[in-house]
Amino acid sequence: MHRWRIGILLLACAASPVLAQATAPDYPVKFVRFIVPYAPGGSSDVLARTLGQKLSASLGQTFVVDNRPGAGSMVGTDIAAKANADGYTIILSDMPHTINPSIYAKVPYDPVKDFAPITTVGVSPMFLFVNPSVKAQNVKEFVALAKAQPGKLSIASGGTGATTHLMAELLQSHAGIKLTHVPYKGAGPALTDVVAGQIPATFTSMATAAPFAQAGRLRILGVTSAKRLAAFPDVATFEESGVSGLIVEHWWGVMAPAGVPKPVVEKLHREIVNAVNSPDVRERFTVLAVEPRTTTPQAFRALLETDVRRWAKVVKDAGIKIE
Repeated sequence: MHRWRIGILLLACAASPVLAQATAPDYPVKFVRFIVPYAPGGSSDVLARTLGQKLSASLGQTFVVDNRPGAGSMVGTDIAAKANADGYTIILSDMPHTINPSIYAKVPYDPVKDFAPITTVGVSPMFLFVNPSVKAQNVKEFVALAKAQPGKLSIASGGTGATTHLMAELLQSHAGIKLTHVPYKGAGPALTDVVAGQIPATFTSMATAAPFAQAGRLRILGVTSAKRLAAFPDVATFEESGVSGLIVEHWWGVMAPAGVPKPVVEKLHREIVNAVNSPDVRERFTVLAVEPRTTTPQAFRALLETDVRRWAKVVKDAGIKIE
């Protein structure tokens, strides 16, 4: 056999495992790490575990939720960005993914270029919650209480730069009040201290707070939707309450590191969409006030690009700074 033919065969043999890994229809052949860039107990954690269980059942491999909180979700997101682009590391990202670049001077990854968007999975407004001991039954009374004692009321967040922090800053800016911001490593720990009465208030999603709200251990003051929600008809919007500029729809979506083979992205997209649209998952999401919503990878990328520009303007206009 001629040497050039032998060389071609050797190159083909060397390349075949990589090709097989990239296009193998039997993906996944081992467990998949599902990064949540927040502490356990928050909305992202709840949604990831719900989806992970469904994906494990449909694909026959375990999706292991890996909580990596810190730096307003940047710790876990950076791990995902630098992971092997083989489909065995994915991340449940949310809106702070597009907020952080406008807040932090140094972000160790590009929120668009360093990721392969797969699909959004749901959206939800944010709610302002207080401990029942707080002498405010609605947003108007909370604003009046804050104005009567500037800086004395504290508001917890899931971390500096998190959506919950941004909402607190927007509330202060648009309502003309001064609150003391107390950051935590995740929405779950922040909410725990509000329930315990150590901090009076916090913004978060219903996905995080539902058990406490249903048990009467939290009071809902307002919602950031454009109109009242059918599930919470007695909760007024901020617009109704005289505080404009707080219409915010929080999103969650699944991404992989940039460079993941297209067949893997397509398979993950198909399976995640099927999971989100299954009756039991839709019911679980709805109970948590999360509207199930999926997109194409292309549409998700467009959302990321649009949101990066949107939040850069919001942060600049509101004069929000990270201390």
